[in-house]
Order: sequence, then C-alpha cells, then structure tokens
Amino acid sequence: MKDGEAATGRAASRPKRSDARRNEKALLDAAAAVFVRSGVEVPVRDIAAEAGVGTATIYRHFPTRADLIIGVYRHQVEACAEAGPALLASGPTPYAALAAWIDLFVDFLVTKHGLAAVLQSDNAGFETLHAYFLDRLVPVCSDLLAAATASGEIHTDVEAYALMRGVGNLCIGAETPSPHYDARELVRVLIAGLRGTG
Repeated sequence: MKDGEAATGRAASRPKRSDARRNEKALLDAAAAVFVRSGVEVPVRDIAAEAGVGTATIYRHFPTRADLIIGVYRHQVEACAEAGPALLASGPTPYAALAAWIDLFVDFLVTKHGLAAVLQSDNAGFETLHAYFLDRLVPVCSDLLAAATASGEIHTDVEAYALMRGVGNLCIGAETPSPHYDARELVRVLIAGLRGTG
C-alpha cells in the first residue's frame, strides 16, 4: 500500500509543479493588483480572494509577507523586461513601442513606490532588488531608445538611465491620485519631447 501511495505521489508531482507555477503567477499578479489598490499591508485573505486560491496556498509559496513583497517586485520587473522586446517586435513603430513600454514602466513604478517604503527596513535587501531592477530594465529601455533613434523618430542623446529616473521622479506620489497632478500625462509630455531636436 505504501508503494502504491508513493507511485501515486510521484505521478501527481509533475502536474503539481505546473500548477504551482500557475498558482505562483496568479498570486503575484493578484498581490500586485491588491497592493496598488489597498497597500502592501493588505490582509493575505484579500490577496487569496483576488487570486482565487486559499490562504494556505499563499503561505506555501511565500512564508512571510516580505517574501511576497519581494516576489511581486521581481515578478513585475520580469514582466516589464519581457515586454520591451515584445512591443518592439509587434508595435507599429519603434517610437510607439517605446511609448507603450514607458506606460508599462509607469504602472510598475506606482506599485514599486509602495514596495520600496516597506523594504526600507532591510537596506541590504532593498539595494539588491534595486540593482536587479537596473540590471534588467536599463538595457531594455536602452534598446528601445536605440531603435527609435535608428528609425529617425526621435532625436536625442538622452541615456536610458536618465530617462527612467526622470519618469520615476514624475511618478513620485502617483499611487495617491490628485486632481491637480497627473503623473501619467506629464510622462507622456516627456516622451513626446524626445521627438524634438534634442
């Protein structure tokens, strides 16, 4: 009987790995959405409800809130990094791909600011995540800028890091909407300015 149970366990292990990956992605997507709406201190049950799983599933993947926060951060960095080449391949023009990517980057930054506030208590951990963020996203932005420049759509020598930092500065406080300040609109003005004569 034990051998049968072991065989059943082995047979079930492969689907569980696939399910685990799907569950983890659903959890991270749900957590990111809930963090934007309600902050990173939101009850775990709210994230579980958003993801359509039980709270035990969340704790199985992310034993602590810090693990979940770091997981969301990395998940969003990866999604943003992967979007750059995809937009460049499918967009109507390199400039359109750049503008669309910057829009996704703004979405990421709104969540990032909330995460950063929580991660301040672990400076070493936060510095590691910040380096990861730069290593993954600066080259993507640089490729998009280079493609838009090569196509003749933009005329600028602005570097990717400087552009991303400028966008980031415009987005400070964007997680708290104000009728007097629309960060996304100002970012659009900034990106439109790349088409000037530099």
